[in-house]
Amino acid sequence: MELRIGVVGTGAIGEDHIRRLTEVITGATVVALSDINEENARRIAKKYNAVFYKTGNEVIWSPDVDAVLIASWDPTHAGYVLECIKAKKYVLCEKPLATSAEECLEIVNAEIQGKKKLVQVGFMRRYDTGYRELKEMLKSGIIGEPLMVHCCHRNRIPGPQHTTDMTIKNSGIHEIDVLRWLLDEEYESGQVLTVKQNKNAESELKDPQIMLLKTKSGVRIDVEVNMNSHYGYDIQCEIVGEKGVIRLPDPNTILTKLSGRNSYEIYADWSFRFTRAYDIEIQQWIDSIKGSGPVGPSAWDGYVACITADTLIKARKRETIEPIIIQPRPEFYC
Repeated sequence: MELRIGVVGTGAIGEDHIRRLTEVITGATVVALSDINEENARRIAKKYNAVFYKTGNEVIWSPDVDAVLIASWDPTHAGYVLECIKAKKYVLCEKPLATSAEECLEIVNAEIQGKKKLVQVGFMRRYDTGYRELKEMLKSGIIGEPLMVHCCHRNRIPGPQHTTDMTIKNSGIHEIDVLRWLLDEEYESGQVLTVKQNKNAESELKDPQIMLLKTKSGVRIDVEVNMNSHYGYDIQCEIVGEKGVIRLPDPNTILTKLSGRNSYEIYADWSFRFTRAYDIEIQQWIDSIKGSGPVGPSAWDGYVACITADTLIKARKRETIEPIIIQPRPEFYC
């Protein structure tokens, strides 16, 4: 049986997911879509033989839709996810789950009241082969206990209307989630440092920023989030343990020997760097909801990432180290 998928949001990532669901993923077909940019959405609907709806809620409540993928503007995520819970439909929501921890908790509470896990959050780095290998090596104990983590998240240029807060809430949130997953523990406190301003950044944008996190066991984490690297999209992660160091591998690209130099391609953006991770994420989502339900990042994971990001933004504004206070995990998510 093929699952009938409705997609809310047909911008860059939404259209890429529609292509993926149509050309790569098995067991699903896109039957409905919606976007505020009606002209573009109608073009995509025609291309993929799907039905265009004027609103996201119409997609969600359509009797022809079994499950929903949300890739719309960040501030609309919470409302659409809550609507999916009301409609009792499985939903994969691109990060962030919501733009505030309060909205995330509203989603968590709605899901608990419905007594069924319906929500998965699109933290696709958990599906990346390199990160999965890091996690397996940590579990093996080969480097002993982790002590420090050094990361960088560099974008070539920021997207339109990018803000200082979005550097943490929209970009750095990937590291917030994947490092918590890698280390398998919660954060205790956080701080954000601003550095010398990149002259290529918009004057209102503080860029780069350095996120500093401390886990409950004392692991120290530093993450450079740089939205204007200009040379490409570059993700790095190095974990220092008691007996050794492990590092996220760079993507496999062709070595070119030319004009007296060795060189490798650096991808321009996330869509190339994590293509395979997205494929695995969505295939496993489809497979899981045909079984017993989503097994990927939950609404609770979305809440923890969001409250951590909120705390880091507060820490940057106050120029302080702030405690990261997370509510006790409900048994529903254990």
